[in-house]
Amino acid sequence: MVEKEEYLKPPVAALYAGHTALQLAQGFIEEGLQVIIFGPRDRLRLYSRFPAIRTRLVEYWGEETLDEIASEGGVIILSGGVVEYLTPRLVLNTRAPVFGLRGLVAWESDWRLKMKLLEEAGLPVPRYFTSIDEVEGLVIAKLPGAKGGRGYIVTRSRRELEEWVNKHLTSGALESGEQVFFQEYVVGTTMYAHYFQSPIMDRLELTGFDVRYETNADAVRRLSPRNVEELRESFVVTGNFPVYPRERLLEDFIEMGERFVEATKRLIPPGIIGPFCLETVVTEDLRPVVFEFSGRIVAGTNVYLGGSPYLALYWGRPLTVGRRVAIEIRMASEQGRMGEVVT
Repeated sequence: MVEKEEYLKPPVAALYAGHTALQLAQGFIEEGLQVIIFGPRDRLRLYSRFPAIRTRLVEYWGEETLDEIASEGGVIILSGGVVEYLTPRLVLNTRAPVFGLRGLVAWESDWRLKMKLLEEAGLPVPRYFTSIDEVEGLVIAKLPGAKGGRGYIVTRSRRELEEWVNKHLTSGALESGEQVFFQEYVVGTTMYAHYFQSPIMDRLELTGFDVRYETNADAVRRLSPRNVEELRESFVVTGNFPVYPRERLLEDFIEMGERFVEATKRLIPPGIIGPFCLETVVTEDLRPVVFEFSGRIVAGTNVYLGGSPYLALYWGRPLTVGRRVAIEIRMASEQGRMGEVVT
């Protein structure tokens, strides 16, 4: 799909407006590369407010905008905004090159494929159910896609699950044929582990951890027991906190990341490229259980806008994940190896 002659000039980073665009733009600018931020007009104004973000803003009109970006030497950087708002179909079919594993987008948007990949990696996962009739115990039900925590419910009631699914079908949030995923709700502390798989350096780097600030889930914790039922628990993400797991857990997290990388190489060659996230719950016996993954940069990396101290262990200085992406692309361009980091 990607021809060598397309990269005679340094590539231009094409970022979707939102999610992680600020740290990515800053990273590419610091590495001396040009940046395009594209998206709906009402989202672009934000990026004109910061003098250090010297970038071209492009209103997004659909596939023709991506064709224009490709003609200008643009490389689309996978992010949650790209997956959710461009849609997996468009990401898979655009002629614009993508930094990251393009084929993983289809796996990330299909719960059954998502769990197949985690199981192929030999990672500990919660029980999951393919229909409401199979549900046992406390479960979390999830809509497909990267929705920033929207579209979740936690319950023991099959009847409540049926009502919830029907509500989303009626509202159009869930299209006919789309899958709802029913997964055992594991009790523990959530930790979202961030990684960077580098084809140029031939290594996996641990880039940090975060936890999500969620409403109404966090509000529920502040209510007295008699008032909890008055507020329906939901998981819309409003922000992120950095978290530093106990050092004894780091080896477990690194090994899980390595197993995930190898599984993607077997099932979706050439395998994961660049940032990804394993979303885990750490149980009271200090065992991380992986309930989901994101095959691209996640918003939780924004907690290190001053640079990740974990990346400093590899590079000798703190780096944002955005700048780490820019470094990978710059090195690939300088070494004539862009074909190894784009798909």
